[in-house]
Amino acid sequence: MKGDFKNQSTLIEGLKKGNEAAYEFLVEHYHNKLCVYANSLIRDDLMAEDIVQNVFVQIWEKRHKLMHDFSLENYLYKSVHNKFIDQFRKGKAVMSLERKYIEALELAVEEKDELQEQKILGILFNAIYELPPKCQQIFLMSKKEGLTNIEISEYLNVSKKTVEGQITKAFGLLREKLGKEYGMIMFLIFGSETKGLVK
Repeated sequence: MKGDFKNQSTLIEGLKKGNEAAYEFLVEHYHNKLCVYANSLIRDDLMAEDIVQNVFVQIWEKRHKLMHDFSLENYLYKSVHNKFIDQFRKGKAVMSLERKYIEALELAVEEKDELQEQKILGILFNAIYELPPKCQQIFLMSKKEGLTNIEISEYLNVSKKTVEGQITKAFGLLREKLGKEYGMIMFLIFGSETKGLVK
């Protein structure tokens, strides 16, 4: 029965054995959540759906490599993120946040060093994509898409206070993760909201 797969270990074991019922449970349980997450990154319903479908196909094809001691949910969200980055690199998605990073790096790095810029860019992106899923989604909707807190609250059907709290949480986690070394770059990207990063 599908209910048996609510336990992650049982679900992973079922997937590893090629149990189609386990796969159906995985898709039914996570499909909508992942589509919402993917769409918050790429803002294209069809492309978001395509990314999520590819993630599920990848999970099935590599099911033998699944480990029992990791978070399947985190793995799924991470996989969606990776697929989004692949689309971006292929020129199929435009991310204004990325452009802001590049502009900030050009100001922050005295001598143009493409490898150094890519290294810093990677660290910044990793920090953002290591945020908890809901926190990350709201942060990107705010800072990438430029949506207001009210627009985000209406889109996600949560309170404005919840949105504000998640954005504050995101900055707090980024401040803790990045510290002073990247404070000026963060300030150039996000402005006064990150003043705590450059103390």
